[in-house]
Amino acid sequence: MNKSFVKKICALLITLTVLPAPSWAAGYTETKYPIVLAHGLFGFDNIGPVEYWYGIPAALRADGARVYATQVSAANSTEVRGEQLLTQVKQIIAVTGKAKVNLIGHSHGGPTARYVASVRPDLVASVTSVGGVNRGSKVADLLLGIAPDGSLSNAVIVSITNGLATIINFLSGGKGLTQDSLAAAKSLSTAGSLKFNAAHPEGIPTSSCGEGAYQVNGVSYFSWSGAQPYTNILDIIDPALALTSLAFGGAKNDGLVASCSAHLGKVIRDDYAMNHLDEVNQTVGLVNIFETNPVTVYRQHANRLKNQGL
Repeated sequence: MNKSFVKKICALLITLTVLPAPSWAAGYTETKYPIVLAHGLFGFDNIGPVEYWYGIPAALRADGARVYATQVSAANSTEVRGEQLLTQVKQIIAVTGKAKVNLIGHSHGGPTARYVASVRPDLVASVTSVGGVNRGSKVADLLLGIAPDGSLSNAVIVSITNGLATIINFLSGGKGLTQDSLAAAKSLSTAGSLKFNAAHPEGIPTSSCGEGAYQVNGVSYFSWSGAQPYTNILDIIDPALALTSLAFGGAKNDGLVASCSAHLGKVIRDDYAMNHLDEVNQTVGLVNIFETNPVTVYRQHANRLKNQGL
């Protein structure tokens, strides 16, 4: 037999062994319940062709998932955003005829999704927190420390950030969503998060950097996060995240949230070589080429939910 032909056959067999075969199967991401995405601070569903969840909904839909990208206030308290998300969850359930949804929240979207699961667990199959601010952010603490409530600097910052949130809301087609960046900062602070967790403790670890309950009131809890603030020299946002990462004093973080703070329920990983924006495949796909692509991570998680009957 021709040696060249044998080598080609061997190479093909090795390739077939290495490739993730489950991803070829139709229905790989086809969860029992719809997947509902909740954005973070200064987030949106889409502005023109740019999605907050860049390329993720289409990738999930391609293999069977029903996916809905929601829009809440770009900046407001967790409770206000949570009530806005709950309204949309009810609408999605009415449209799909499904009894529950799988919530996936990024950054401030993590506690926002947790709020919905806490007040209406009957409507939620699972909550997944991605880079979620579950125990506060040192960046929010630093901001509130530099510009304390009632100071001139606070008034200036609040005015600017409220304006930014209003612009984001307008460009993304949001209507009637109130913006309150000071309330958002307080919710994302350590003190604000601890207060929120006292009222909504589901899935929160009882130790400083452990795992939380995997299931509470019939809702399954998961989380993952990145731990590398600077990942791509072409991404103009990465230098800013490298700067904000200094607020964590050397603790593992993604530039805006400490890895331990992101823990919720079953911790899938807290050390992806991703920063806070990479976790949603931003900026426009400029992520770490030496790490698993974020879109793949979401596909894998949808398959995980599917296999657990969610």
